[in-house]
Amino acid sequence: MSATETPPLPPGMPGEDAPTLLVKIFGKDRPGITAGLFDTLAAYELTVVDIEQVVTRGRITLCALVTAPDGTHPGATEGELRATVHSWAESLKLQAEIISGHGDNRPRGVGRSHVTVLGQPLSARSTAAIAACITGTGGNIDRVFRLAKYPVTAVEFEVSGALTEPLRTALATQSAALGVDVAVIASGLQRRAQRLVVMDVDSTLIQDEVIELFAGHAGCADQVAEVTAAAMRGELDFEQSLHARVKLLAGLDASVVDAVRAQVRLTPGARTLVRTLKRLGYQVGVVSGGFTQVTDELQERLGLDFASANTLEIADGKLTGRVTGEIVDRAGKARLLRRFAAEAGVPLSQTMAIGDGANDLDMLNAAGLGVAFNAKPVVQEAAHTAVNVPFLDTVLYLLGITREEVELAETAAPE
Repeated sequence: MSATETPPLPPGMPGEDAPTLLVKIFGKDRPGITAGLFDTLAAYELTVVDIEQVVTRGRITLCALVTAPDGTHPGATEGELRATVHSWAESLKLQAEIISGHGDNRPRGVGRSHVTVLGQPLSARSTAAIAACITGTGGNIDRVFRLAKYPVTAVEFEVSGALTEPLRTALATQSAALGVDVAVIASGLQRRAQRLVVMDVDSTLIQDEVIELFAGHAGCADQVAEVTAAAMRGELDFEQSLHARVKLLAGLDASVVDAVRAQVRLTPGARTLVRTLKRLGYQVGVVSGGFTQVTDELQERLGLDFASANTLEIADGKLTGRVTGEIVDRAGKARLLRRFAAEAGVPLSQTMAIGDGANDLDMLNAAGLGVAFNAKPVVQEAAHTAVNVPFLDTVLYLLGITREEVELAETAAPE
């Protein structure tokens, strides 16, 4: 048999026309329900075809798709099975429904995606609009489950029957109008295999723009902030704007570096994001149009695997108003992502990049998954997906990591 041929069904599994029973159990959850149902079914020598179970606010819905009794065992008829299951359910004050049919679940449609919705809060109206949009693109919602309830509500839809790119385009318009974030990612092994995460620093990993912190000590904060904003919107060449801003810092005492480091504020969720990724086996790095005088300290503090940024020149205990070495600009960030991936032994398809400014765009587009985090409009339009809540660790949900897994990773290893 070739790799493209359909393998034969294993012994006991039903064909498309074979009779099957869908057994559905509802009621108050308690330990032992699943074991009790299958212990009840075991007497009929059935084959389990599929199982699905969900518990919501203490209420269980348990579905079991099994082969129908074939009459070869004395007394094992479908009617007797139905009576036995209903009697067992009633003894536990549960409800049971048994539906006759044929075969297994119908095959899922071509095109499979994970649609992650982040809401703060997640309203019924926005959920309805998202679901309708999925249906409107020809998609079918196969499964829905909650990834997190705080600091945002994160819900994931597993969708089949719609190609990822058209679905992403359709939902982008809906998400903007509804005030929720929607990320559409193709299903497959690579979704969980983003083994290298590289972030911008200013206004991404940290809440500040480092050059503006330096400018505050030089008395030119407003002037620098104006140039920074224009550069991040893509209105100015980054390298030219960098040299112009750094020139204004000339003459500052080198001791200002320690003062700026003390001012830097991590973005809410940044420490959790890095710590969780590291404990799950990811490698994490930062690239910055800022300065190594700050990123080196962040690398040590957070245990980052990679870090690269521009370097302020210091001579005779003073900032000279110049930078030294290779400039980390828009093209440089993408180049560094590729370098980090090569050093980590990770293909670009298994990388995630996170950023907010126009100079992050090449990096975001080069990565397997590019995430615009509270980004400028031009970046949100071009990135693979956008996150607009103030918590950096919500990016974990795009990888299918649940809040429970985050909390487990937080306690899985010592500091």
